[in-house]
Amino acid sequence: MGNTLKMDKIEMLNGLYEAGWSNRKININIGINRRTISKYRNDWIKGKERSKEKNFPQLNTIHKNCQEQNQIQNAPLDRETKCPPGEVVYFQVPTETAPDPVEQSRSKAAPFDQQIKEKLEKGQHARSIYQDLYLEEEYRGSYDSVKRFIRKLQKQHKKLYARIETLPGEEAQVDFGQGAPTLKNGKYRRPWLFVMTLSHSRKSFEKVVWSQDVETFIRCHEEAFQDFGGVPEIIKIDNLKSAVLIANLYEPVLNPNYKSFGEYYGFVPLPCKVRTPEHKGKVEAGVKYVQNNALQGKRFEDDSLNDQNAYLRKWNRTWATTRIHGTTKRQVGQMFKEEQPHLKSLPETTFVFFKVGRRKVSSGDSHVEVKGAYYPIPPHYMGRRVDVHFNSKWVKILFNGKTIQWLSTIEKGRFHPDKSCLPANKAMDRNAWQSNLLKRCTVLGKNVRDWADLAIDDRGLPAYRSIQGVLNLTKKYSLKLLDRACCLAVQRSVFSYRLIRHYLEELSIQEQIQTCLPLVLISVDSDSDFGVGRTVPLISCSKMCFL
Repeated sequence: MGNTLKMDKIEMLNGLYEAGWSNRKININIGINRRTISKYRNDWIKGKERSKEKNFPQLNTIHKNCQEQNQIQNAPLDRETKCPPGEVVYFQVPTETAPDPVEQSRSKAAPFDQQIKEKLEKGQHARSIYQDLYLEEEYRGSYDSVKRFIRKLQKQHKKLYARIETLPGEEAQVDFGQGAPTLKNGKYRRPWLFVMTLSHSRKSFEKVVWSQDVETFIRCHEEAFQDFGGVPEIIKIDNLKSAVLIANLYEPVLNPNYKSFGEYYGFVPLPCKVRTPEHKGKVEAGVKYVQNNALQGKRFEDDSLNDQNAYLRKWNRTWATTRIHGTTKRQVGQMFKEEQPHLKSLPETTFVFFKVGRRKVSSGDSHVEVKGAYYPIPPHYMGRRVDVHFNSKWVKILFNGKTIQWLSTIEKGRFHPDKSCLPANKAMDRNAWQSNLLKRCTVLGKNVRDWADLAIDDRGLPAYRSIQGVLNLTKKYSLKLLDRACCLAVQRSVFSYRLIRHYLEELSIQEQIQTCLPLVLISVDSDSDFGVGRTVPLISCSKMCFL
């Protein structure tokens, strides 16, 4: 028979039962006899079953026995139960839930408030926190007490997001919402509401459109830039297909037309993380502000949307720009006057759309053919495949997403005489976040830092996203493998996050195979009757090895 334990040890055992510890594990680590552990585990299981039963409605049974069957049949119905006397009646009895004594008194976990908060910030769950408190802080309360205390903390402290303030001219945010109902083909339909908001001053531009295609999306940008009188350095966008073909926080694939549009106007498009509206909270709030204050309860009859857009322009001048913003506590228009000189100047002409193709650079004369005309490419690209963007006025040639030539169109059958390229966009200053990424690369190894520097030289500001993604790969792969992968990438002039990840996957598989235990195969010598044993080392892995 097992020993009798004190209450504190019983509570400790109950906590270990909840954590899923086996009897053997408890015996090895705590030193309690296995019979004693089994005895109290049975009591714990019975206690849980009783607590489950308390959660179900209580049923009371009323038994009324009569001496004769005739009396049961002929008796009038009972006023309360509406059944003949003698029947067994089940009904729910309303019961008052007794107040939880733990809730009435101060929680036993309360003295460990700070420790619990720190562990919650690290991502630990209730069971893990309870075990740490028991082993590290000499906590002797129950697991349920810790769980209830954590639940209270989570209700009191909701998730907070840091508000990031930007410099004048640094950033704008873009988003779509729904406009006011507009009569179209005999029915009221809601157009799309485009909103661009300057992050510093909160100056906004609004326009309703019927489509979200890439051309409409870009024209809305252009009208916003013209309204602002300049272009911000960065534009945060959602992951709609007009702008982003493949959504990825570290290395998104942009729509070619939108990417070229950004290069033409000199801004950097930065797609936000999927399903994280807080990353562009300023324009999210701006869309709601327009919907609730300008368009609420409005209807328009003009399906061309001219009336609604004219109304939005007037409303913006009258109310949106003159209001005192709730966050900045300053007038939007006044802050915009301070921000406007920091915006980049507008180009002389608007952006022209183009078609997309792929060509191979001639090995003989270093030209590519576009619609029957020939355009020169620098000689070191001979024999390589390049992307070609062209329209009636321009031909742009790109290699690995980088513009290498931008020329005016010529007549069919002619060779272009001009070999000049458009100047590269002005590089942006590195902020503290960028500097920190490079410092981390230096700490990880020379090859990692070399790859990061070359990626920045090749791709500019978007490369920092790829660097961030590569650094996050250290959570899954060792530093040794990351260094080898970056070394391969530098040798092959590859500056893509996806390819680095691919290299790491391949190197990881190779490492697993090489570290497997060798097998010994006994072969038979054909010269003897039974054969002479000869050992041949094999490599064992997760897959079967066949000779």
